Amino acid sequence: MGAGRAYQASKRAFDAVAAAAALVVLAPFIGAVAALVRWRLGRPVIFTQERPGRDGAIFRLRKFRTMVAPDPARGLISDEQRLTRFGAALRAWSLDELPTLWNVLRGDMSLVGPRPLLVEYLKHYTPRQARRHEVRPGVTGLAQVNGRNQVPWPLRLEMDVKYVERQSWMLDLRILLRTVGMVLRRSGISAEGHATMPEYRPEAMDA
Repeated sequence: MGAGRAYQASKRAFDAVAAAAALVVLAPFIGAVAALVRWRLGRPVIFTQERPGRDGAIFRLRKFRTMVAPDPARGLISDEQRLTRFGAALRAWSLDELPTLWNVLRGDMSLVGPRPLLVEYLKHYTPRQARRHEVRPGVTGLAQVNGRNQVPWPLRLEMDVKYVERQSWMLDLRILLRTVGMVLRRSGISAEGHATMPEYRPEAMDA
């Protein structure tokens, strides 16, 4: 069963305080990363994209840009082609996620929860998979500490639902601690042959 109101309220308070503190303490570092992104990749420095949050409500996710703009003349079309070495380094150390702290502060996201996926995936979820939207999406989550982007889609979505069913402070703490280890080891950054993960195509998985 899902966690109670006291847990939800205390988790939201913790998220807000932690995100605010991190944004203040890390402000010089975030500014330095922003300057590097501006120098290496140009504008815009911040990548924004609509994602579904709690109850499927749409919000604008913010991350540091890691890719160059599409340029068919130069063969830069797919994510794999557009991801630069600099951008890959940002992703390897999860530095591209720093602006997401603003989403946590606003209440769009939590520090821990199912990762926010693309809006177009909403229509593909089974009723059970759709339960991932019963909570705020997270900067990190159960799937991220169990293989990150190398986890196959069906297992990843099932772990998201298991988080919803089992969420607690103890589970959140374990996920946060394991996230630190995953980042330091730079493991699970991408699925083989992809910048991150392959597109979610349930019809292909059922074939």
